[in-house]
Amino acid sequence: MAFDLRISTGSSTPIFRQIIDQVRLAVATARLKEGDALASVRALAEQLVVNPNTVAKAYAELARDGVIATHQGKGVFIAARRPIYTSAERLRRLEPALDDLVREAIALGFSTDDVQKLVQTHFRKMAGRKDGES
Repeated sequence: MAFDLRISTGSSTPIFRQIIDQVRLAVATARLKEGDALASVRALAEQLVVNPNTVAKAYAELARDGVIATHQGKGVFIAARRPIYTSAERLRRLEPALDDLVREAIALGFSTDDVQKLVQTHFRKMAGRKDGES
């Protein structure tokens, strides 16, 4: 595997979701690129000490979303990046997280400017960009 996947068994986020989120983030930040191999279901389950069905569930969702491709007898690979969601669907998927962020920011007394700066900083950090880059 081209990157180190880590799970937190004490997290409220299910393990299969942690796997999905980490693979998607690695692809989005180019830590994983098209054609990079991932561990097999069995190998990743052994590495993470989880049930193989958990990994299979994560891989199934990643494959359904076009993030990975499985080639029988060859393995699991990062798929060519292609737009799979319309702009409206992407926004629909992001809305709940935005609602949670804004609600929490208001409750904690952050200003709009504070939140914008924090989001920009975190976006740059997660996307692997430096200040000033688009």
